Amino acid sequence: MTVSAWMDRDEGAGGDGPEGALFPWWSFTKTVMSICALRLAEAGALDLEEPLPGRPYSTLHLMAHRTGVRDYGGLESYHKAVASGETPWPVARLLDEAGADTSLWPPGYGFAYSNIGYLELRGVLERAAGCDMGRMVARLITGPLGLTSVSLATTPQDFERIHWDSAGGYHPAWVYHGCLMGSASDAARLLHAVMTGGLISEQSLKKMQTSHFTGGAIPGRPWSAIGYGLGLMQGVVEGLGPALGHSGCGPFCANAVYHFPNTGVTVASFTDGGDEAPAEWEATRIARDIAASR
Repeated sequence: MTVSAWMDRDEGAGGDGPEGALFPWWSFTKTVMSICALRLAEAGALDLEEPLPGRPYSTLHLMAHRTGVRDYGGLESYHKAVASGETPWPVARLLDEAGADTSLWPPGYGFAYSNIGYLELRGVLERAAGCDMGRMVARLITGPLGLTSVSLATTPQDFERIHWDSAGGYHPAWVYHGCLMGSASDAARLLHAVMTGGLISEQSLKKMQTSHFTGGAIPGRPWSAIGYGLGLMQGVVEGLGPALGHSGCGPFCANAVYHFPNTGVTVASFTDGGDEAPAEWEATRIARDIAASR
């Protein structure tokens, strides 16, 4: 079963929102990228474990945030530039601002969430697929699943199609690994298809779900325990058990797309505001309500 939701905190929660409503998928894009990597590996086009040219880490390390590569998410200069409406920086400036030439630790020795790591992963995948990311996702995932709303946002004009007016003027190139956009229902359908045994092999799914990082509860969030696999956040929710998927946010909205294997339900929740917690709580509420009604 798949369920989609949207929330405008001035209007309350709804089903799929207005007909044809589109939302940024933010870091749920990382999950989609990891599915592409696994599909390319299954086709023999990519070796996940081989060290990348000139790098001490592999594609697998990138997918699991275990490279030691720094992130730009905490950079004050980055957030000021986004808020002031600047043109996205060239990649070279981004890497310089983030100090990406120095690692936190050797590959495989820790976990550190890194958007820069996924920027590098995008290049790896595009070279292996022989096409740009938008066409790669269409060929490997959305085409086979018949998901017609999904596209890669590349210009501010793309974001003018987003449901919330506050998206206007934002340049999606500030999301350096790429930002997919689509409906809530297509996000839920995509994750459900993968988590229930479609699109990738059982072996690939097991690899994707293997946690490389574990932690405890996060204050203000629904998770009593957390982990991370390959482009896949993992949490434990009281009364529901495990949840597999990804949260994400930008300056004006957030999302939580999760599969709850104990209930067989997949929920995609999108909300205004740049905080993931309300979207996560709504996703778990819907999953809990469905479980209680059975």
